[in-house]
This record gives sequence, structure tokens and C-alpha cells, in this order.
Amino acid sequence: MTPIVAQRLLWLAAVTLVVAVGALALARREAGGGHNELPGSVVVPGTATGFYTGRAAPYSPTRSDRRTACGEAFTATLQGVAHPVLPCGVKIYIRYNGHDVLTQVVDRGPTTARRDFAITKALADRIDLHGTQQIEWRYAR
Repeated sequence: MTPIVAQRLLWLAAVTLVVAVGALALARREAGGGHNELPGSVVVPGTATGFYTGRAAPYSPTRSDRRTACGEAFTATLQGVAHPVLPCGVKIYIRYNGHDVLTQVVDRGPTTARRDFAITKALADRIDLHGTQQIEWRYAR
């Protein structure tokens, strides 16, 4: 076998590998392996509903709040929760008033002892939460 033939075979093998990887990625996306699937949730053992319970109330950005404690731009459309212990970016499911939503920790708080979570105004509007209410929550996988 001449060096030219060996080089052509090597290039052909490389092209075949790239096409195969592309075909597998396309097949995975068409089979539902894309980003439009929500992560599962971790059921809380020993509870009737599989959720933790907590108290939450909405909160809004103020003129001095440009960023959350987690570094997010604090806008009127930001959807997330504030929690004093859960790490920034942790994804959780919130259940309230017939709404189940996937959200994440975007800030620290709340600053009052009678609440476990503060929920951004945009998310509170989405789930129709007004005032301090009991919610259910659990971790996303």
C-alpha cells in the first residue's frame, strides 16, 4: 500500500467517524434527548405528598438591588427563589395553588424568621401567590 492510499483511507475513516457521531446526536435529539425535557424530581420519603412544606412570600427588586446575592441581574422578570441555606443555582420544584414549576435559587433570604423562601414577584405572579403562604417544594434531579 502506498503512502497516498494509506492517507486517503485515514481521511475516509475520519470522515466516517464524524458522520456517525453527527447521526447519533441527531437521532438522540429526535428521540427526545434534547433540552426541552424537564428534570425529574426527588420525592421526599415519609411525607404524604412527596414534598417538603415551607412558607413563602413574594418580593420585588428595589432601586438599589441591581444584582441578587447569586449574581443574577435583578429585574422585574426574574423568576426564582431566595433561600438562606440552599446554594445558588440549585433547581427545585415549587407547588402552589395547582401550579408545579421548576425554578432555582437566585438569591439569599428571606430576612424574616416566619418565611422559608422569598419568591420573586414574576414567579409569584406565575403561580398566583400573594402574601405569605404555605408552599410545597422538592429538589429537581
